Amino acid sequence: MKKIFVLLVAIGCGACASLPTSSEYLVRADGYLKDGKPDKALAAYNKAIALNPSNLEAYASRGAAHFFKGNFQLAQADFQYVLKQNPFQADAYTALGSALAAQEDYDNALQMFNQAIALKPSRPENFMSRAGVYFMQGRYQEALNDYSSVLKYYPAAEVYQARGAVYQQMGNKEQAEKDFEKAQSGLLPATLAVYSQLK
Repeated sequence: MKKIFVLLVAIGCGACASLPTSSEYLVRADGYLKDGKPDKALAAYNKAIALNPSNLEAYASRGAAHFFKGNFQLAQADFQYVLKQNPFQADAYTALGSALAAQEDYDNALQMFNQAIALKPSRPENFMSRAGVYFMQGRYQEALNDYSSVLKYYPAAEVYQARGAVYQQMGNKEQAEKDFEKAQSGLLPATLAVYSQLK
């Protein structure tokens, strides 16, 4: 009798092990997204959410997939849901700010980036994102300040390139050329190594 019970438990556990969990779908979806397969990623994120509607990471990641597909309103909805459940999620503010900026809602995007900076002031990608919005609004001095802040700690070609564009708009061609030369020198990392996933 004991052998039969052990066998039934083993069969039952084996059957359970073959059923993917929300977390397993999330990992699978992240892989699809990294491989450039956003449609497959979205399907897996939806499955992860269906299996566990409390999985905020799945909502945030699905928002990122929507963002990369250009579905900014769907991305916005997912990021807003995450923040409604956890208003202290700094990365969700950054992601929401990016979705709003992509829809040219710059004032609200700035509010989101400012909130992200208030929660995590050491994250240079928040300053990079905010600087981009300042640039789009023609607020060049503020953009310059943010890019310069990032460069103090994280020199990268993309930051010099962006700051060079600001200098160019401000009419400072000499400083713009210096920044463009640094960006193209090949001596710096191409991008900020600190960028995180939108989770």
